[in-house]
Amino acid sequence: MNASGSAYNLLLSCPLGLSPSQVFVDFGPSYDRIQHPDDNLEKSISEVKKLHRVICQDLVSKDPGKSINYSGFKLKDMEGSYSDNSVCLNLGLTDYRAFVGTNLNPLWEKFLVPSGDEAIRCQHVASPLGNGAIVETLDKKIILLQRSSKVGEFPGFLVFPGGHSEPKEVGISGHPTKGISECCNNLKEKVAAEMFDGIIREVVEEIGVPLRHLGEPQFIGISQRLLNVRPTAFFFLRCNLHSGEVEEFYSKAQDGFESTQLYAMSREEIEENRTRLPGCHSGGFTLYEQMVAFHGT
Repeated sequence: MNASGSAYNLLLSCPLGLSPSQVFVDFGPSYDRIQHPDDNLEKSISEVKKLHRVICQDLVSKDPGKSINYSGFKLKDMEGSYSDNSVCLNLGLTDYRAFVGTNLNPLWEKFLVPSGDEAIRCQHVASPLGNGAIVETLDKKIILLQRSSKVGEFPGFLVFPGGHSEPKEVGISGHPTKGISECCNNLKEKVAAEMFDGIIREVVEEIGVPLRHLGEPQFIGISQRLLNVRPTAFFFLRCNLHSGEVEEFYSKAQDGFESTQLYAMSREEIEENRTRLPGCHSGGFTLYEQMVAFHGT
C-alpha cells in the first residue's frame, strides 16, 4: 500500500467528547448517494462489484459465518461542532454494492465533484460511515489490532477496533414510507443510539472484553481516509482492565479472520507506527490526541 493510504482529513473534531444525548441524527433518502450523470461511470459499478465478488469468493468460502454483503449509513455532512456541545449528523442509506462500485472503484476519483463542500464533493460515492474505538486501558495503553491477510482492505495494517453500524439492528432495511414515518417518530433517535451501541458491539466482538469492563463511549469526531474518501466515526472508551488482561481476553475470543494480533501501545509507540495505520485510523488517533490536549490529561 502506498503512502497515500495513510493520508487523512478531519471532517469533524469533538475533543470535549460527546455522550449519546449530545449526538443527533437527521436520517432520510435526501442524504443517499446521488447517481452520477455519466452513464458509463454508473455502469462500471456493476462491473467492479462482479470482479470483487470473484476475488472475495475464496475468502468467504473459508469462513461461511462471514458475509461480504452489508448495508450501512451513508454520511452526507454534519451540523454543529464541539463548541455547541452537540452535533447533528446527516445520514442516508448505502450498501455493499455501492461501496465497492464507487469508493473501491479504480475510477473512484471520477465520481468526485470539484467542490470545497465535502457533501457535494462526495455526493456520487457511497461514503459508508465506519466506526472505530480508541480503547484506553487502566495502565494508559491504547488497543490496536493487526488486520489479517484475509481482509479486503489494508491487510496487515494496524487498526483500532471497529467496523460499521448496522441499520438492521434498529429494524431498518430501507427508508420508511411517509405513513410509516409518521408512526415512527423515534427512528432518528434509534439511528443515533445505534452509532453508540454499534461501536460497543464491535469492541466486545473484536477484542473479547466483556461489556462490564467498558465505559460509555464518547464521540470524538469523524476522520476521512483520503484514499477512496472513506469516513469513520471515532469514539473514546475507557477500559477498567490492565493491558495484559485485555490481551488474555483477546487470546480466547479472536477467530483470526479479521485480525491476527492485539497490541497494547503507548501514545508514543502509536506515533512511531503511524505509517502502519490506514488514513482514517491515523486520523482517529489525531482526534484522540486533540481530546487529550483539550482536557489537559
